Amino acid sequence: MAATRILVVEDDQDIADLIARYLGKAGFTTEVLSSGREALKAIAARPPELIVLDLMLPQIDGLDICRAVRSHEKTAAIPIIMLTARAEESDRIVGLEIGADDYVAKPFSPNELVARVRALLRRTERATVSRGGRLSYGTIVLDPDTHTVSADDHAVALTAKEFLLLEYLLQHRGRVLSRDVLLTDVWGYRYTGGTRTVDVHVRRLREKLPLLADALVTVKQFGYKLIEPAPQPSFVGSRRSPVK
Repeated sequence: MAATRILVVEDDQDIADLIARYLGKAGFTTEVLSSGREALKAIAARPPELIVLDLMLPQIDGLDICRAVRSHEKTAAIPIIMLTARAEESDRIVGLEIGADDYVAKPFSPNELVARVRALLRRTERATVSRGGRLSYGTIVLDPDTHTVSADDHAVALTAKEFLLLEYLLQHRGRVLSRDVLLTDVWGYRYTGGTRTVDVHVRRLREKLPLLADALVTVKQFGYKLIEPAPQPSFVGSRRSPVK
């Protein structure tokens, strides 16, 4: 079986070599690029299984690369770990808003980065394995086999983490889920960036799937709850007699 291929986009050669060395020791195949323009060409030509993406890059920065990846159906689900020296919460939120699945601030532990890569890949791979067929909520249909989501029969492009979060919410509808539980069960580890990442992903789900705008309710100072969908109106009593 071919090793999982990870694209590392980092213009600091020492950091890029360090990441590639640790990922290689962990059994991953890595491709290292130093510019945003090269990265976009490589992603379009041969999408990797995961991207480790620096924010500050020559030609095209990491945020624009992230936007471009998320805007195309072929690449929208690729997990992205944003790696940057910008450690402020506002910077993390911007990265997550754009579509990053995780955010690692420099300086960082290479071993922790490898652990996050593994955790994110495990969670992504879960979504490609059937666990009893499709999940539906009103007009929303999530298919684990094909890793697709549709609403009103129209395809909806979700990131890997958005897909997993939606899947978890659908599986646990009616239950109040704390942010800590969502981080542990969906992200797969204790996310050091804080629980705001859950809020960001929930907001993106509400935007992409308007049916969830009112159905995915906020439980103040705790978390979220996906309420049961409203019952469809019945027309049994008003059925017309067939025309003879």
